[in-house]
Amino acid sequence: MFPSGLIQLPLRIKEQRPLIHNMTNVVVTNFTANGLLALGASPVMAYAKEEVADMARVAQAVVLNLGTLSSELVEAAVIAGRSANDHGVPVFLDPVGAGATAFRTEAALRILREVRVSLVRGNAAEVAHLIGETGAIKGVDAGEAGEAAPADLAARAAHRLGTLVAITGQEDVITDGTRGYLIRGGHPMLTQVTGTGCLLTSVIAAFGAVESDLLSAGAAALAYYGEAAVRAYERTGIEGPGSFQIAFLDALSGMDRHPLEEGTITALLESAGRGFVQ
Repeated sequence: MFPSGLIQLPLRIKEQRPLIHNMTNVVVTNFTANGLLALGASPVMAYAKEEVADMARVAQAVVLNLGTLSSELVEAAVIAGRSANDHGVPVFLDPVGAGATAFRTEAALRILREVRVSLVRGNAAEVAHLIGETGAIKGVDAGEAGEAAPADLAARAAHRLGTLVAITGQEDVITDGTRGYLIRGGHPMLTQVTGTGCLLTSVIAAFGAVESDLLSAGAAALAYYGEAAVRAYERTGIEGPGSFQIAFLDALSGMDRHPLEEGTITALLESAGRGFVQ
């Protein structure tokens, strides 16, 4: 059963205003900053290798996003991640486009080798490529990874990578490899606004910054994000992605308590190594 006490997490974010150090991509920087501000967190974007260690040390969470990738970013990300590790700050990795090029895949794997990552969030194809499983991928917004069930793929990845794994798509899954949650909700309009996946990783980080149970915090963040999308669409209807984007930021800001609808979050249990069951 999902811990109902976590319905207060959005209010705790607003009260504590955790500092989230984002090393994100140039396409989504503004949207990510405004999304975190709407949620109640304090975003900072710092990339220079000369300062990222200091910034990560004082943050409550660090997000490493590989969307617009460069060798310099990878070097700085490793420095920031190690500093976060040294000071007990959780690190969240968004391996955008893993599998699209060898450089992207190796960059994500290097970070996973050299930094203790608390959680990886990606779509099915990105996660599959991180553990060497083939899957189709288009650009940096990958689709499904073959026929693998997302919950079982996430569990395999969690075991192999030694971290929590969240796979997002039509339904979202988060797991530590043994326990997990299936999250239903959200809205297809999220796919019409660039950066919603990247912002989601930072929102998960904000929830994790105020709750030490990162598995439950991640599930709560996924459900909250999906509900915000539903409320945004209900306000804007068919007006289009521009109006939806603004309404979505408003929805992130407007829910002080977590809208835990019955059936939104389902606990998954591993069945004797044969995969997850509900």
